[in-house]
Amino acid sequence: MDEHDWLAEQFEANRTRLRAVAYRMLGSLSEADDALQEAWLRLSRSDTSEVENLSGWLTRVVARVCLDMLRSRKSRREESLEVHVPEPIVSREDGIDPEYEALLADSVGLALLAVLETLTPAERLAFVLHDMFAVPFKEIAPIVGRSLAATRQLASRSRRHVQGAANVPNVDLASQREVVDAFFAASREGDFDALVAVLDPDVVLRADLGGVPAGASREVRGAPAVADQALTFSQFAPFARPALVNGAAGVVVAPRGRPYSVMGFTVRGGKIVEIDILADPARLRQLDLLTVLDD
Repeated sequence: MDEHDWLAEQFEANRTRLRAVAYRMLGSLSEADDALQEAWLRLSRSDTSEVENLSGWLTRVVARVCLDMLRSRKSRREESLEVHVPEPIVSREDGIDPEYEALLADSVGLALLAVLETLTPAERLAFVLHDMFAVPFKEIAPIVGRSLAATRQLASRSRRHVQGAANVPNVDLASQREVVDAFFAASREGDFDALVAVLDPDVVLRADLGGVPAGASREVRGAPAVADQALTFSQFAPFARPALVNGAAGVVVAPRGRPYSVMGFTVRGGKIVEIDILADPARLRQLDLLTVLDD
């Protein structure tokens, strides 16, 4: 086996972990795969003869690639007021696809990814690498260009932000589904009071519809306002098909079998505390929804 083949073999052996790192960093499967492709190109062009820990080296390379992507993305989004919903992992309700199991380890739900989106690129990298993958601060510091002490502060600040903002869902999937089903039943029946009853008073709805129609993407807060939104779009409720969205109860809305949106729900204490809706046609086309919609 020549060196190129050996490197390819080592890269494949680490692919699952590297993809999990990239997904937590970027909140997008398609971008995570782009990051891995760039990491492979850098590996194939590098002299690794003196690299003692290739797995750790690859993790750092992927992290640097993701950091550059996050910084570029942040500069673009600062020019836009549109809501961005992380790219969900959608599976059939009877179980998460084995391909995605490692990506969703440690309960990486949409609620957590949405909180990670609010961090700066450096904060997100420090939190993901240290708190999720146990990478030592001495290896993270050179990536973010900070001192060891400053890197520790980045992770600590990120940790406090995540712990203070991330909603931890109920573990019991059956109870989640019961609440989500009640939400859609109330929506189909046009029952405003029943909708409010299944919503947390401080519920947050994020809807990412892309650029068309302009201004359609939005964030709505509070049970009455979210219930109003549910009634506005109640004509789509009959087309909601149960699915797992990042391992939690969710739906794929597909009128006439054509994906219109993916809705992820965070249920806590028997109430819906967050709803994330991805309805950007371009981003929906990047998701593998056929297995969910195939009866």
